[in-house]
Amino acid sequence: MPPMLRSTTNFAPMAANPSRSDRLSLMAIHAHPDDEASKGAGTVARYSHEGVHTVLVTCTGGEAGDILNPAVDTDEVRERLADVRMEELLRAVEIIGYDVLHLLGYHDSGMPDTEHNQRNDNFANADNDEVVGKLVELIRLEKPQVILTYDDSRFYPHPDHLKVHEVSVPAFDAAGDPDAYPDAGEPWQPAKLYYTGFSKRRVMAMHEAFERLGVDSPFKERIVDISELHDDFTTLIDIRDHIDVRRDALLAHATQIDPESHWMSLSEEVMREVIPWGGVRPGAQPRRHRRNR
Repeated sequence: MPPMLRSTTNFAPMAANPSRSDRLSLMAIHAHPDDEASKGAGTVARYSHEGVHTVLVTCTGGEAGDILNPAVDTDEVRERLADVRMEELLRAVEIIGYDVLHLLGYHDSGMPDTEHNQRNDNFANADNDEVVGKLVELIRLEKPQVILTYDDSRFYPHPDHLKVHEVSVPAFDAAGDPDAYPDAGEPWQPAKLYYTGFSKRRVMAMHEAFERLGVDSPFKERIVDISELHDDFTTLIDIRDHIDVRRDALLAHATQIDPESHWMSLSEEVMREVIPWGGVRPGAQPRRHRRNR
């Protein structure tokens, strides 16, 4: 079944649904279309398969992304890149198994010193309080027990990724505070916030697998930057039965993923051998415990 699409570009009050407090729910907050495929796809797929209600929040439309696959680099695709990336996102979230997709509607910020980065409507330039309020409303609506988001790592210092960390951590805490954003629904405090992404162990496992296969590792030039990564995840989730989901979801983003690139040269069998787990580590804890309503 295709995921339910809820565009929250034009934010309006949403009615709380008390029955949702009884279900298991997981919310992942990502910066761009394709991040949901490259970070935590196997973990979300496993829990979706086990019946957990899974919710994706995508903060931008990915409009600043380059077309990285020569096979689809055409004038037609370039002219409607924003629409194409949305079509790719919808295919990917269906592959992963998300039940609901929320779009915050911000413009992709691009990298520093680019034209996109100067736009007033981009995510990085958005008022933090405004974005936190939108996330608080979504958390109170969906009532997740667990939130997956990004840490403050500078391994990939994209402004939108850093912004996700800046706003999701305070939103996690504020969602349970009855005095914060009182018009955003009944308070709901998620139990856990976890960081997902890359760790030293994951990067090194993939790098060494590329080298064993005699393939030029995409991490080769970044190994010196590995100090920017945290030592390891504290929680590993067995995703060996869902390894194919990450690959298929990535390939759904045809503008961003060249199937012939070295990024895709590790087969499912190799990935199942070297990193048969999805990793997370605990992030912020709520400042005070509150009773969910």
